[in-house]
Order: sequence, then structure tokens, then C-alpha cells
Amino acid sequence: MKKGISFISLFWAALAAIVFLDSCHSSKKAAASKKQKSTYAQQTKPSKRSKKHAKSNPPPESAEAPAKDNSLASKYASQLGVSKRDITNYTLYKFIDSWYGTPYKYAGRTKAGVDCSDLASLLFQSVYGITIGGTCTDEYNKCKPVKASELKEGDLVFFKINSKSLSHVGIYLQNHKFVHASVHAGVIISDLGEDYYRKYYWGAGRLLK
Repeated sequence: MKKGISFISLFWAALAAIVFLDSCHSSKKAAASKKQKSTYAQQTKPSKRSKKHAKSNPPPESAEAPAKDNSLASKYASQLGVSKRDITNYTLYKFIDSWYGTPYKYAGRTKAGVDCSDLASLLFQSVYGITIGGTCTDEYNKCKPVKASELKEGDLVFFKINSKSLSHVGIYLQNHKFVHASVHAGVIISDLGEDYYRKYYWGAGRLLK
């Protein structure tokens, strides 16, 4: 009888030990899991220093042109038949915009009236900081010749209109267009491909800097 009781006692003691060990093992796994979660949270949670750094270094703003410049670009891109992205020299187009429609006046240099060579002189002084002056011939002599196929924005285009000498000058823009002070229309943008200007076109030049 004592042997039977002893065997039963041992059985229950062993069973209790197994349950205790399993319980202990489970609690260790739970503790380890909790610790891992805590470590992950620490790794992923931004530090106060990081937050402060983010506030002091906000993402750069878009480098878009101001609204007025965008409006100007749209206006002249349409007039020149080019993309708005091709209008980059806002100082040039602001100058043109402010003088557009000014009437022609021989030897004039104000918005009450201006002639072609003086418009070129005023434009180069205002936009490029280059001083030129004199007649169309004087301005041509300050240039190096440029082929029509090599024209760039800011080159000068010259004409001999009913004259043996150079009598008219304009400033080349883009897409065969140029701005000039026309005798009949004042400051205007015209196309080198027009029959009239194609007939009297003489050559082009790029100012020597």
C-alpha cells in the first residue's frame, strides 16, 4: 500500500513539475516578445533630436517661377509659337512687354517714341548690361557676323529697306521671330519669314562682349 501511495505521489509531483516548467517557458517567451517589441519601438520611434532636425530643415519649396513670370512666359510662348519652357530670360521679355506698342519716332529714346537702333541700344543696356549706340551700321560694326541658321536669342538682325546701306535693325528672339521698332506699327514682334522682311533681310550679328 505504501508503495502504491509513493508511486502516486511521484506521479503527481512529476506532473506538477512539467506544468511549472511549461508555464515558466511560456512566460519567458512572452517576456522576450515584449522586449523585442519594445526594442523595435525604440528603433522606429523618431528621437526628439530627429523631430527637431526635421522642423529646422523643411523640404525645399518648388522652384517654380512667380505667377507674373509664368503669365509672361505663357503670353510670349504663344506669340512666338514655342513652349512656355523655352521662355527663360524673363528680364528680356519684361523689357519687351513694357515697350510693346511704343510708337516709332526717329531718334526717339522714350516711351513717347523710339526708333529701331535706339530700341536695340536700350534693350541691350537694360537686359544685358551692354552699351551700344549709334546707327544700324555702327551697331553692326560691333558684331561678328552670324548665319541665319545659327541665330540665337539676343542676336541682331539687319535690313536694307529701300536703301544701299543698313537702315533697320531688330533683336532676334526665337523661332524666326524678332522684336523691333517698326515705322508703321511701333515696337512689335515680327517674323523673318514674312515676305517683306525676307525681301529686305541683309544679315545678322552677335555683339562682341
